[in-house]
Parts: sequence; C-alpha cells; structure tokens
Amino acid sequence: MDNVMQIMEARHSVRQYTDKKIDGEVLGLLKAEIDQINRTTGVDFQLILDEPGAFSGFLPRYGKFQGVSNYVGLIAPKSPNCEEKVGFLGERLVLKAQQMGLNTCWVGLSYSRRKLKLRIPKNEKLYCVLALGYGSTQGIRHKSRKIDDLTDAAQPRPEWFLEGMKAAMLAPTAVNQQHFKVSLTDDGRVRIVSTGGFYSKMDLGIVKYQFEQGAGKDFPGFTAG
Repeated sequence: MDNVMQIMEARHSVRQYTDKKIDGEVLGLLKAEIDQINRTTGVDFQLILDEPGAFSGFLPRYGKFQGVSNYVGLIAPKSPNCEEKVGFLGERLVLKAQQMGLNTCWVGLSYSRRKLKLRIPKNEKLYCVLALGYGSTQGIRHKSRKIDDLTDAAQPRPEWFLEGMKAAMLAPTAVNQQHFKVSLTDDGRVRIVSTGGFYSKMDLGIVKYQFEQGAGKDFPGFTAG
C-alpha cells in the first residue's frame, strides 16, 4: 500500500455521510479487495450498498450516525481466534477504503441487527460492522496516550520499531481505549498484548495490522502473546 503512514494519519472515524453513491472504479476496487480477503483468509466479509435501514431510526449507544447506507458485515467462522483475525483484516479493508477516498467507522453496537441485510450461516458469526461511504467531514484525530505508556521496550529502540509504534498509536480502538502493550522480545521480535477492555481482541488485531504496516520491510514479525 503506497504511503501507508499518510493514509493512517488521514483516516479518522466518520459517522455522518453524504448521499454520494459508491460506484464506478471505486466500487470495483472495493469489491476486488473484499473478494481477495475472503478468498485467501477464510472470512466472509459482505458488502451492502444503498441500504439505510440498519442505521435508520436507531438510538445509538455510542456516537450519532447519519446518512449511513453502505456497510460491510465482518463475518467469519465461530472461533476463539477469529475476533483478532477480523480486526486485523478489517483494518486492512479500512485503510484500503481510505486510499480509495472513502471514509469508514468501526461499529460495534449502533445499528439495528435485525435490519442488517446480511447472510450469516450457522457456523459463522457477525463480529462487527464497518460503516463506509463519502463522509460529510473527514473526522477528527483521536487523542493518543504517550508512547512510553504503550510500550515497555528498552532504549535504544530500532527505527522500524518506532515507525511501528507510530502506526499503532494511530490505530482505531473501541472508544479510543488503547488498551494494549507492545514489547520487544529477546530475539528481536514484537509481542503485542491486550490490557483489557471490551472488543479487546478485535482491537488487538487492528493494532497489529497498523504496527506491521508502519514498521515496513525490516519488521521481523510477531511472537505469541
């Protein structure tokens, strides 16, 4: 992904959208990305267009949504490991959408589940929803905790690690809780663990994707938490 750090810095949660349709080349690229994710990873992400029902007439529990008529159902097999995987792959889709000029928002609760136009097989589960489209605004940057609050890696820290941390600090997390800790292991790899909170496993996947993308080609990989 070209200029990934710039894309991360430009991307903010957006809850109000215009009525501009997703079509043409952008729609083709979006469908192709979702198809590739599904085909290569075993998830079942589903794109729904021009369908405002799930976000209409609903009293939100967090944040006010307006004009949402497009969304992606983040569906995957029922498995203890899938929540983190969905976060990782969902953030890949979020950044790709931003690159295409679309805006997004991770949505855990603020929709009517019975009005979602999704097909969920018995062996699969809806983990989260991504609202997307052309935002009325570009959103605002969330406040971040300081780097030393989020890592216990000793100094000096490799440049790739610092770039990865910069990306991780830009990652969207549930109500901006940033409940994660990043460490360097003795063999030079990276461990990222959750420190609690709700949607913590999904947040962990989101943060890991951002870290990996920010760290770049010198990143040696993750180790188990």
